[in-house]
Amino acid sequence: MRVGFPVRPGLRMECADGRRLVLVQGAVPVLFARQRVTHRGLHYARTGRYVSPLAPLRAERVRAYAEFAEPGGAAWTERWAAHAEAELRAADAGPLHEGEWRLAPDASDWFVERHWSHLLPYDTDRGHLTWFGYGDPDGDARDLLPLRALSVPEAPRVKAYRRHYREGVLPPVFAWWISGLNVPVVLDGHDRLTAALAEGGRPEVLILSRAADPRVPALYGERLVELYEERMEALEEGPLRAVRASGEARRLARELAAVADISAPTRAWPFPGGVPAWEGAAASYVPGWRPDAER
Repeated sequence: MRVGFPVRPGLRMECADGRRLVLVQGAVPVLFARQRVTHRGLHYARTGRYVSPLAPLRAERVRAYAEFAEPGGAAWTERWAAHAEAELRAADAGPLHEGEWRLAPDASDWFVERHWSHLLPYDTDRGHLTWFGYGDPDGDARDLLPLRALSVPEAPRVKAYRRHYREGVLPPVFAWWISGLNVPVVLDGHDRLTAALAEGGRPEVLILSRAADPRVPALYGERLVELYEERMEALEEGPLRAVRASGEARRLARELAAVADISAPTRAWPFPGGVPAWEGAAASYVPGWRPDAER
């Protein structure tokens, strides 16, 4: 997506010294975060003020898209991506700002299968996300951060989406990759996420991210080709050479595909007033939250 405006979006990351981050919607903080000095993760606190920039989905649209194309297929996914793009472009409190963007399924194998089970039981308004898992509780390893508390599986709207999941027509969850958090946050689809997990399944997820400068994947690609050529030259002659060469070619194709989907870092704006203002805002919106970010 090529976006021409605004320069400063309604939903944006702001930052202050000392690895202090805050996600702001309009003029209201919705998520505070503090990166650990060891870069092993971050502490976060939700304020309960987040509002999805997308309008609520109606069952008629869900059915129409399922009739238009096979749910889960490329055409169905593109239809939902086009829907989310139109909603985000029209939203005053969304994350889009001028530049190039991508909205697509996860192509980098970000989601670890065993981490899905951590989402429902460990989703709290104040918590910690581990990046590398060194000595951190197992439940801190989560690959998706909701921006509001997840509803209980028995909530009426979740129950409706659970029926959609069983019928195979559940719409995707729309997420936004935020590099400073090193995790995608749920932009829209919190109840759809709960529904899929409550049914023992996994939701389709489309991730919004800033597109990288084309020169970046090109540079990575050049090095990958060089390494591929070195491996090919090192292959020994013999009956298995053709099989191994084919394996190396498939490996290169996978690596180049992953490089093509590299995202640019998320832009953040300075938090007005710096550290003192950030500390004051955190004390006001998430009183009592004192993250231990020095280890």
